[in-house]
Amino acid sequence: MERRKIRQKAAVALKYRPERDKAPRLTAKGKGLVAEKIMALARERGIPVHDDPALVEILSTLELNQEIPPHVYKAVAEILGFVYSLNRRWNEQGGEGMKR
Repeated sequence: MERRKIRQKAAVALKYRPERDKAPRLTAKGKGLVAEKIMALARERGIPVHDDPALVEILSTLELNQEIPPHVYKAVAEILGFVYSLNRRWNEQGGEGMKR
C-alpha cells in the first residue's frame, strides 16, 4: 500500500515598518490549526493574504521577530508592492467596495 504524505497548511505573517526596520520581520508562523488561525485573523482584520508555499517554507525557518534574509527580498518586495497597491485603491475608494 502506497502512503502519501499529506502536506499540512503552513502560514507566516510579516510586519514591515520602514521607519524602524531595515527589512520586514517575521511576526507569526505555524502549521495546521495555527496556520489556519493566522490566516483567519488576517482576513478578519482585512490584511491581504498571499499564497506562496515555497516562500512560506523559507520564511518558516526564521525565528520570530527576525528580519527576512536578503535572498528573499525580491519575493517579499513583490508581495509588499501588491499590498501597497491594494491599500492605495482602498484609500482612493474611501474604503468602499474592498474589505480592509
